[in-house]
Amino acid sequence: MSEIIGLVAMSHSPFATLLPPDDESGPGGRFLADADRVAKAVARLAPDAAVVIGPDHFHANFYDVMPPFVLGVEEAVGFGDFGSREGPLPVATDLAWSVRDGLADAGFDLSLSYSLTVDHGVVQSYEMACGGAVPLVPLVVNTAAPPLPGMARCVQLGQALGAAIRAASFPGRVLVVASGGLSHWLPSNDPRDPSVVGERRTAMIHGRRNAREFAAAREPKVRAMAGNPDAPVSTEWDAWFLRQLSTPDLSAVVALGDDGLEARAGSGGQEIRTWLIGHAATATPLLWTSYEPVPEWITGMGIGTSFPVD
Repeated sequence: MSEIIGLVAMSHSPFATLLPPDDESGPGGRFLADADRVAKAVARLAPDAAVVIGPDHFHANFYDVMPPFVLGVEEAVGFGDFGSREGPLPVATDLAWSVRDGLADAGFDLSLSYSLTVDHGVVQSYEMACGGAVPLVPLVVNTAAPPLPGMARCVQLGQALGAAIRAASFPGRVLVVASGGLSHWLPSNDPRDPSVVGERRTAMIHGRRNAREFAAAREPKVRAMAGNPDAPVSTEWDAWFLRQLSTPDLSAVVALGDDGLEARAGSGGQEIRTWLIGHAATATPLLWTSYEPVPEWITGMGIGTSFPVD
């Protein structure tokens, strides 16, 4: 049977690779330094596999078919957006199938992929925490495209995920990695929104036809958002959220609902679903946290682990 050895929950941002600071004193410097400390702690834990929970940002999933949860079981391929790793990633296939079967037995009919494309929402935190060599089981959660899976349902999924990992025949040590958040404000991704029109709306629905072309058109617009020291970040809410996950009780976060969460943490804050899943899977509160508001990256950059970090 598998052993869950801990949780790493980590914010991601395209600008961690596109706009890195010159040194630790620059915007994002503390986050990157602490991410390196986490990587050293993970190396000491020596995981045999990592279950990586993260979102997709319209690089693999579009509104032609928008699954709430997708599990990769055989191949995972990095899209390579915003300077993230492109190409094949190592997959812990035996563990992935055990997870699928365990979740199905618990009543979760996840979408299944034999060849899953993952973008920086999975790849960046995976590489920062694990170095990119540990075999992974990728679990993609829809956090960008309303209607979203409910937060209570995500907690239930996390609990079932933890049970499935522990019951797996995979004979190794498993790290859970959750990638997303914290507070950040992004343009609407809802085709029902009157502001989402024209080519942008068409690309959200039909982007699968030429995902590379869609990404090439979108990335310059995202890059243009970087570098603004006055971009909104809610340090107060981020601190509250980290405190909540340092307890075993997720009910206060779940009680916010989608509208309450977005009002406090922005549309990008919906990504904290990955943290809820990871927290519920490990059934262990965060023991160590780090936080840096980085408006230049348009994101509150947080890290939490369920184990000590030197």
